[in-house]
Amino acid sequence: MNLLLTTFTQHLHLSQSQLESILSKSLNEVLILPELKQELASLDINLLKETLPTAGAVLAQELPPFYNWLKNELGVKRVPDSPDHATAWVIGFVNNQESLTHLVELHRPVPRPALEASVPRLIGLFDGVVNTAVRKEWQKAIAALCLVLVVDAREQDRISVAA
Repeated sequence: MNLLLTTFTQHLHLSQSQLESILSKSLNEVLILPELKQELASLDINLLKETLPTAGAVLAQELPPFYNWLKNELGVKRVPDSPDHATAWVIGFVNNQESLTHLVELHRPVPRPALEASVPRLIGLFDGVVNTAVRKEWQKAIAALCLVLVVDAREQDRISVAA
């Protein structure tokens, strides 16, 4: 099993076969899947809200080197200048102010191989969070959001190949 699937199975309550099925579907199909809805509904939103300062501190510290890696190692051209947008987006999502479709639109310019390669590392940014429950909940939240991004990136690749 590749690193991307391993990462998703570690942090989401989905089997490898469920993930492979999800990753082969369109974004619209996935957004209405009971499995995704269950993953998102199972997030402890209260814990995430309470620990937004922790997540903000992690992102403020860890995203700049992550962005450098994206730009220099993976060749991603449009990389944010600071972690502010990601932190604000995560806060907005947790507070029900941002949508998954907006997240997808923001990340469409990222090439699929770079997006997929970055998921394990992005989720790993929270490895240093000492409180196990907080670390696992944030990693689960980021994994669920990244799953949607990967589904869309794969769908866009299928569309461009078919065109």
